[in-house]
Amino acid sequence: MKIVISGYYGSKNGGDEAMLAAMLEVLREEVEDLSVTVISIDPEYTKRRHNVDAVPKPDIRKIIQAIRSADLLISGGGSLLQNVTSGRSLYYYLAIIFFALIFGRKVMLYAQGIGPIRGMFAHKLMNLIVNRVDLITVRDRGSLEELARLEITKPKIYCTADPVLAIKPVPLDIGEKILARCSIKREGKFIGVAIRHWMHWDYFRKELATALDLLVEKTSAKIIFLPMKFPEDIRAAQSTAKLMKTSAHVLDEEFNTKEFLSLVGCMDVLIGVRLHALIFAGVMNIPMLGISYDPKIERFLDSVGEKPLGDLNSVTADKIFDETMKKLSEPKHLRDDSLWRKLSDLAGMNAKLAISLVNEK
Repeated sequence: MKIVISGYYGSKNGGDEAMLAAMLEVLREEVEDLSVTVISIDPEYTKRRHNVDAVPKPDIRKIIQAIRSADLLISGGGSLLQNVTSGRSLYYYLAIIFFALIFGRKVMLYAQGIGPIRGMFAHKLMNLIVNRVDLITVRDRGSLEELARLEITKPKIYCTADPVLAIKPVPLDIGEKILARCSIKREGKFIGVAIRHWMHWDYFRKELATALDLLVEKTSAKIIFLPMKFPEDIRAAQSTAKLMKTSAHVLDEEFNTKEFLSLVGCMDVLIGVRLHALIFAGVMNIPMLGISYDPKIERFLDSVGEKPLGDLNSVTADKIFDETMKKLSEPKHLRDDSLWRKLSDLAGMNAKLAISLVNEK
């Protein structure tokens, strides 16, 4: 079985690479003779990291060749079909889908976060192209609502869950070895922080730095910045740490999915702006506090019974401090595991639906 996967891969974004790793893990469990080609920003990086074939994202000729020889095009996961963070990328990913439709290949949107879609032209193009795919799975109910608003009703549509939620927890010794290598002693409380540079950055990082200083003063916790996207998130962490009066640890390496999961598992609480840092916390049963920069954060938190602390232009140091103290005072492993098992099963369902689509006569 030959599959082409289109998405934002090869950019050294830990969340996107985790999505691809999770997709491949469950697809390989379902199919023995699986051949996967990934459309990647950095094909050599993708080949090494995921043991797949890869073609360059700008090389339309090679992409078309791969699609023509495939049984299925998977578009996803992530928030590919939206035009808030980038207008051009929406048209790129729609074009990839369009090529597959032209050549009569089956097309699945795989655990996507849909929208927001702004503008009449983008709305009409989404309606025209996406209504012709074979199958859509979305990772949250907000994406279902966006599909309804766009009048996309013809394909089979399922609400599942983010692919990363199907990943199995990993041992903590992997993260403990990394922390030891960075001279971080395993004692006291660990507060993990996964942030990114975005709009309202100056306001947000000042409030966050103030809150982290308060947490250190009150609990003697160690603050550990965890970079999801390499190296951009390291710079974001360093600029925030410089505003702190107390000390913090900024991990300045690129980590693979297992390493990042294990590091998150070593934390007592995770404060996250990055979606997949929050999802990693869920996988590793670590209390999470999310700060929104995009509807996908609110949608995910809602799906697990949580609310964001605010967004980047409204969250306050007091709110971050108060809610972190509450999480630290709660039993670490007290949660509804049945909800997470359900989400994990729904995430695994994406692969089963993909395989059944290829096997349909």
